[in-house]
Amino acid sequence: MNVDISCLKLSAMTLLGVATILGFYMGGAARLVKLPSLIGYMILGVILGPSLLNLFNESVTELLSFVTEVALALVAFSIGAELSLSSLRRLGPGIISIIFAESLGAFIVVTGAVYLLTRDLPMALIFGAMAPASAPAGTVAVIQEYKAKGNLTKALYAVVGFDDGLAIIIFGFAAAFAKNILVGEATGKGGEVLSALASPLKEIGLSVVVGVTAGFLFCHLVRKLQESRDILIMVLGVVLIAAGLSIRWHLSLILTNMIIGFVLVNTRREALVHRVTAPLLDIMPWIFILFFCLAGAHLELASLPALGLIGIVYIAGRSAGLIGGARLGAMLGRVDPNVKKYIGLGILSQAGVAIGLSLIIKQDLAQAAAKYDIPHATVIGASVLTTITATCIFFEIIGPILTKVALTKAGEIPPEKPET
Repeated sequence: MNVDISCLKLSAMTLLGVATILGFYMGGAARLVKLPSLIGYMILGVILGPSLLNLFNESVTELLSFVTEVALALVAFSIGAELSLSSLRRLGPGIISIIFAESLGAFIVVTGAVYLLTRDLPMALIFGAMAPASAPAGTVAVIQEYKAKGNLTKALYAVVGFDDGLAIIIFGFAAAFAKNILVGEATGKGGEVLSALASPLKEIGLSVVVGVTAGFLFCHLVRKLQESRDILIMVLGVVLIAAGLSIRWHLSLILTNMIIGFVLVNTRREALVHRVTAPLLDIMPWIFILFFCLAGAHLELASLPALGLIGIVYIAGRSAGLIGGARLGAMLGRVDPNVKKYIGLGILSQAGVAIGLSLIIKQDLAQAAAKYDIPHATVIGASVLTTITATCIFFEIIGPILTKVALTKAGEIPPEKPET
């Protein structure tokens, strides 16, 4: 039942305070039933969002969108700071084969499954292009909450860190070919494929350049700092600058900030890396409460009935492609048995990046439909946005749960100490 109490007109600041306190208790309740705390935060978001109380309505979530961007930037920095080349070398070349196999596996399986269902190649390509994108925040939140350590944990950091970059490239290629097919059907000649393909490559390249530049600047600024509060101020300052530039220049916010952490961990001594990352662990729980509460507020339960057969096929195809592809990549790379068995379960989360890509393709197809008179392009764009929004509800709930299951089965979550 939808109970709209948005008439209370609480300020955004008040709502953040309410979300912080209630999120603390909702996270504790989730842990009582052996679920990750972030599930409790998301349930709170659903309750406070348009689906029920409507306190976090569309205008409020738009006003607070910077919270999501800051959280993703800090998560990306944390991931990068875990990706030391020495650790990646110990994992072996298998980590590269896993990243490529799971991303391409998800793309190929979803594209094939949707095509068999619809016999519509442009639609199948675009749905396939959505599949590789992951949501690193859910995986990182589970790892940090349960203090997981081990080869699977390191592999998860690497996979969720790098696969979004590959996902953007796959999306760029697939979307360009799908659009080219639609334009060709309407006009008898193809669209501008090469210019469309250049866009994702430019985004990735510039993100790396900005990240490397900001990373070395950060290392210079932080190298002599000793107090954790001073280091935290510097971390927040550089991460916010990098996030702001990424948004302004339409770069990958996640990749840019991940590269900053990557530069830090691979160019400075371990003692400095620890001094930099330790203060973040104190503020990340609060960041996760706000991030996942807002994520829950975006999950409108009313969209679930629109899931339909194509949504079910997408969920099944993406799950099979990611899990099967990751296992195949692990077998080819001859990685640790725990990584081979469980890596696929830890990478299913999907949210912001996929929804962002679906908004981009909806806008692009709407422009193509107007320019070349292709009504079918508009239908595809609307179908993709509706389906991805609905399926993200499923993946955002099941993804973190399966990540915890994978880490538990791999023996990388320390046993909880009994309360005294």
